[in-house]
Amino acid sequence: MSKETFDPTRYNTSNNKAFEDVLQANLQRRSILKGGLGMGAMSALGALGLAGCNSSSSTEATAKVADRSQAVLNFDSIPGSLTDAVSIPSGYTAQVLVPWGTPLNATANAWKNDGTNNSTDQLNALGMHHDGMHFFPLNEQSTDGLLCINHEYIDQQALHSNWDNDAERAKAVRTDIDEIRKEINAHGISVVRIQLENNQWKLIDNDPLNRRYTGATVMDLSGPLAHSELTVTRFSPDGSQARGTLNNCGNGYTPWGTYLTCEENWPGYFTNTGTRTKEQDRIGISGTGKYLQGRYKWETLAGHNEERLDEFARFNLAPTGTSSLDDYRNEANGHGYIVEIDPYTKNSRAKKRTALGRFRHEGCTFGKLEEGKPVVFYSGHDSRFEYLYKFESAALWDPADASPSNRLLTGDKYMDEGTLYVARFNEDSTGTWLPLTLDSITTSGDTLASHFNSLAEIIVNTAGAADLVGATPMDRPEWAAVDPFTGSVYLTLTNNTKRKDTTNPANPRLNNKFGHIIRWDEGENPTDFNWDIFVFGSPSDGDEETNRSGLTDLNQFASPDGLAFDQRGIMWIQTDNGADEVKEYTNDQMLAVVPSQLLDSDDNQTVVASSNQAELKRFFVGPNGCEVTGFTISPDYKSLFVNIQHPGNWPYSDNAAEAAPSGTEVRPRSSTVVIRREDGGEIGV
Repeated sequence: MSKETFDPTRYNTSNNKAFEDVLQANLQRRSILKGGLGMGAMSALGALGLAGCNSSSSTEATAKVADRSQAVLNFDSIPGSLTDAVSIPSGYTAQVLVPWGTPLNATANAWKNDGTNNSTDQLNALGMHHDGMHFFPLNEQSTDGLLCINHEYIDQQALHSNWDNDAERAKAVRTDIDEIRKEINAHGISVVRIQLENNQWKLIDNDPLNRRYTGATVMDLSGPLAHSELTVTRFSPDGSQARGTLNNCGNGYTPWGTYLTCEENWPGYFTNTGTRTKEQDRIGISGTGKYLQGRYKWETLAGHNEERLDEFARFNLAPTGTSSLDDYRNEANGHGYIVEIDPYTKNSRAKKRTALGRFRHEGCTFGKLEEGKPVVFYSGHDSRFEYLYKFESAALWDPADASPSNRLLTGDKYMDEGTLYVARFNEDSTGTWLPLTLDSITTSGDTLASHFNSLAEIIVNTAGAADLVGATPMDRPEWAAVDPFTGSVYLTLTNNTKRKDTTNPANPRLNNKFGHIIRWDEGENPTDFNWDIFVFGSPSDGDEETNRSGLTDLNQFASPDGLAFDQRGIMWIQTDNGADEVKEYTNDQMLAVVPSQLLDSDDNQTVVASSNQAELKRFFVGPNGCEVTGFTISPDYKSLFVNIQHPGNWPYSDNAAEAAPSGTEVRPRSSTVVIRREDGGEIGV
């Protein structure tokens, strides 16, 4: 997630019981049930098993782990690092690959260190601030494939030549039209073909599959909002299209071989100082308070004599005509979705899957697949006091769809019709998925049909509907990941320093600077689940209340963010460090653990605690100033890809572990780092 979120206030004004309130009651209840054990001891209890004592919907995985990974982490946890280079375990290499500005074809000029590349160059080159990504293989040897990379936001000072931050931001109106086009083109997604030669990965120049999706690329709307009156604009009179994708942070992929990119902090790119809608206020569209202009003031060049098809005017949502056909009052309704891309088909149009909800999406992960059962996707709303969502497809999973002839048509089958749920966490370690449908009961006793006229209206204001049904406000729910062995789902709750007076069982700490990771198992009923907290972030010297998981110097962390499982059952945890207590010891990092192997004496799955610290290991540390984000691994597990976003004085060379000599200044470039073992073996084991 970007450091500058343009989310300064709490948009959720509901009185729904907060996660920290639920969690505190949950911990007190566990203490009573277990004979008055202290808080530190309670964090070590496998409350998934405890949840089984309190709910008949407990799944087999919550009580006993009959199916677990055999992977063993075979590296020493590395110390923290505060250098202009990445740190990796002994016996590994780290290569810089496809940094921002790398040309994808012959149209783009080579990247220039002085920032003078123009908008056309940027349109045909890697975007800025790499984030979520996925590797799609093109051969069985895992030596040829497509890397899909998100580009979350921009750093104007690095992007442009002679940019003066203070002077430019003081201007009420932007003046350089190519600068804005360059900024729009630096957003979005890159699809790049890469091949392994002589133990080094390289970009394949001019490959027909290389391409960009940017903040201006035309995309199709699919699902309840497609062809809706809520998406009609002067550009799309039938409401079938949206222009561009913005603030692409977390990601996912599908069982049928497509890429999912998530639109996160997109509301601040738009502004509306005129007549506003309730959904614009709820999601945080600019135009009120001190944020009267869009994040980068793109709308201020509306009407420029070189403007094409209202390319800048569309960021101003203020109604100016007699209907939505005359202006862009609905433009933002085409944003805030999960976007599906077929990487294997050149020139393929992206689709925005509106049925999965409209909010600040952070990640999109499918649950464990079962033939004849619905396909389930999980996504967090990355903002303070926001919610966790689940989408369950109406169509039942057919394994034949894993290799379809038309991938996006398969996406239509599983992602356009179904039920969207929001989570409520209960004090007894159970939870309820609350459906967001017209007949859903609100906390006031009426139905959502009393507040919305259609499913499309619910989707446009997903968070507002979730308020009404009583969802649990969380501490910035971000990436989710599913254990391929147990099916348990894990979710990072990054932090929430604005939580001053209310807590709940799933968000138990006031002024939560360090964050935590929660997990749950689905029940037999699609509306039931059982949950527990897997690990609390903390400095190693935190007191018992802070360091509830007993972390040490070799695995202390704060602000868990990126999260992923590989198919061996290893979970990789990435951090976006927001706490000075940990920043003083290490830069942002990536840790590894095999959750299904954490068992208590009765062979029940348990949590990270003082008794099993050696199982949670630090594998990677990024350079100064960066966020470590984005994860994917080749099918042979011999190449691990991780992104470095907004670094400081890095990269100095193709060796990601090499720092610039003292006194040498490097123009920072977000990049992908490829980690391999020197002996060619599998990563981590």
